[in-house]
Amino acid sequence: MGDIKRKKKKFSRPRKLFDSVRIETENATINKYGLKNKREVWKAKSKVSTMRRQAKNLIGKPVAQQKAFFEKLNRIGLNVQAISDVLALNEQNLLDRRLQTFLVKKKIVTTSKQARQLITHKHVLVDGKAVNVPSFIVSTDMENKISLKEGKVKAKKGLNSEGAVEVSA
Repeated sequence: MGDIKRKKKKFSRPRKLFDSVRIETENATINKYGLKNKREVWKAKSKVSTMRRQAKNLIGKPVAQQKAFFEKLNRIGLNVQAISDVLALNEQNLLDRRLQTFLVKKKIVTTSKQARQLITHKHVLVDGKAVNVPSFIVSTDMENKISLKEGKVKAKKGLNSEGAVEVSA
């Protein structure tokens, strides 16, 4: 019999279940970014804490190793130059880089719920490929390559050669 790998959780639940301040801030975050549930907030927090942990481990390491880590985060679009910048990151910085929020920011759609629906129904193209994951992290080189499939949204934008709606930045 083959080895079956167990899927690891990408987040951890809060230790204190009924903390009204935490619940209110999470609800505000869910409403602001149009998230499905609190699990998405917890995943973002976990990812940011992983980045912070990596940055702490890089203290005292060679500068080249630190630069490589900073370049990786800058490609994602987090704009960090030093370890202190990485330690100052929060989940909002990461949630701002989601495809769902980018569609609202670029005014392709009006609400984040509408953006989520378009993405899950594969009407959004990133670099010519259909993406159906709202939590897709948009890198800096992909920012201007976001488009919609033809005729999916009432848009007054021009069409490109592939029949996709072009959106200028």
